[in-house]
Amino acid sequence: AQNVTVDEIMTAYKQACQKLNCKQIPKLLKQIQEFKDLAPRIDCLDLKGEKLDYKACEALEEIFKRVQFKIVDLEQTSLDEDGASALFDMIEYYESATHLNISFNKHIGTRGWQAAAHMMRKTNCLQYLDARNTPLLDHSAPFVARALRISSSLVVLHLENASLSGRPLMLLATALKMNMNLRELYLADNKLNGLQDSAQLGNLLKFNCYIQILDLRNNHILDSGLAYICEGLNEQRKGLVTLVLWNNQLTHTGMAYLGMTLPHTQTLETLNLGHNPIGNEGVRNLKNGLIGNRSVLRLGLASTKLTCEGAVAVAEFIAESPRLLRLDLRENEIKTGGLMALSLALKVNHSLLRLDLDREPKKESVKSFIETQKALLAEIQNGCKRNFILAKEKEEKEQKLQQSASMPEITVTEPLEEGPAEDSEDGSATSALEEGEEAGETLTASENGDAEPAEDDDDNRGNDRLPPLRVAEESSSPATSPASAPSQGNERRISVSSPGRGHKIFVVTRVETLPDRAAEATRLREDADATSKPAEPQSPAPSPKPELPAHQANGAVPESAAGSDPKRGDPNDCESVARDTPLPNGLKTDFVRALPEASSDGDGKTGSCAAEHELSCSKNERELEELLLEASQDAGQELL
Repeated sequence: AQNVTVDEIMTAYKQACQKLNCKQIPKLLKQIQEFKDLAPRIDCLDLKGEKLDYKACEALEEIFKRVQFKIVDLEQTSLDEDGASALFDMIEYYESATHLNISFNKHIGTRGWQAAAHMMRKTNCLQYLDARNTPLLDHSAPFVARALRISSSLVVLHLENASLSGRPLMLLATALKMNMNLRELYLADNKLNGLQDSAQLGNLLKFNCYIQILDLRNNHILDSGLAYICEGLNEQRKGLVTLVLWNNQLTHTGMAYLGMTLPHTQTLETLNLGHNPIGNEGVRNLKNGLIGNRSVLRLGLASTKLTCEGAVAVAEFIAESPRLLRLDLRENEIKTGGLMALSLALKVNHSLLRLDLDREPKKESVKSFIETQKALLAEIQNGCKRNFILAKEKEEKEQKLQQSASMPEITVTEPLEEGPAEDSEDGSATSALEEGEEAGETLTASENGDAEPAEDDDDNRGNDRLPPLRVAEESSSPATSPASAPSQGNERRISVSSPGRGHKIFVVTRVETLPDRAAEATRLREDADATSKPAEPQSPAPSPKPELPAHQANGAVPESAAGSDPKRGDPNDCESVARDTPLPNGLKTDFVRALPEASSDGDGKTGSCAAEHELSCSKNERELEELLLEASQDAGQELL
């Protein structure tokens, strides 16, 4: 309904109650008066503990048709089949709730569950359903199973103490194998057994990698059932994050299964094994599995019949673990020896933030040991505090780093007119590929580099080379007509300024296809034969790097290489001119023409093989070969 007021809702509800001859609910009237903003969903409609018969439910429609809620709480409202089915139909039709609590309603019956299943299937907004202590019996389970199979929008499902053991669980587990939305499944207090029920759960884990929390506390899973669950976990690559096995009569035998499974689980972060008679042997069986595991952050071992011997095994795991955050060892008989081991382990562990132990020291035959226990407990707490402070400092440092390395501002400037280059102080625009940092884009990065040419030429090769993309433009000009060579006018410049890293200009130009490789390789051979001594590469001795004229450094085609006749220049003239134009690293343009456009495997080696073979004769030529290979690799990478 549009533009509803609180008064309208009150009047409509009171009239409906008169018409249906049922009592108004004072708790509800009070809530309606407190409604503030009616446009989005209101936080909560709380009817917990109110007795709702069929007529009371019908009267509620006047509210549901006017406003929507986040939570609708119908816990312990004595719903019968008629009332429940009417309410669920309304909630489905008006999409009244995202969270619905129908727990402690033991008499909603088959029709109630049928309507609930219809609601689960049809509404896109219902994410959370709490049906604790609301029995889901054999004849009702198929409806709910069907709703869950058709991937309803439900993310959280509470079915604690819902009499699921047997057929209902089998139907639910089979349906949930296909469900991709459910993340949390709570099945505590359902008397689930260690045979058929556990086999169904193990099977569910094999096929469903979307459920993240599985709570099985207070059931009868036993060691036999844990074997099925471990089998399911073994199949998962990603999946379960939290597994609660509290009070399931597990012993050291079950821990052997779990110990073998833990090294293979990649997402399990919380494992609660509290209130199981695991004993010292059980923890020993678990220890190596925990050390081999790379995901567990929280481990619950409260009331697991541990003594000092078990605590020593746990301490060995703590000392080895670089990621454990929390460990619960309460309600165990851990005395001085065990506490000493835990205290020593905390001296080398830097991740554990919370270690829960009983506050009161245990009885010892030697009275002075009680004081020792108190001192060790304090030491353990201080170790956790130290780790907490370290973790906080590390987090703050990371946040600062993230802020300083925030995304650079990128502005695209219009194509520039042909003119002087935007270069560094001495007029030579040196450029390099920023290794994956800011040139992650597939652009050729041109960085305004150092003002002075570096002394060591080896360094120059790596850092101060013009991108092969531009070299390709220069070298292709003799072979192609000048019209096809891109000019400064069609360049697009991207200016990038990033905190702490200065200002960069990316120049995007059109990539020209290079001349036919075979023809070029042949021409290269002829050149090599004709010349007794090829152009020497620059020796690594300190010698100044040949500087490009400003217009050439800026990516424009050199005037000498462009040819005199715009329609068809003399190819021989062009070749000789191009051949004599040195490139920044001492290479002649002929060598560059033999380079690949973009090799398929990205290493740029294939295109230069023929040239390399011809040039492997003399000492000087070997240096040239290295230089050529290096240039070709860069060409391959940057053109890609």
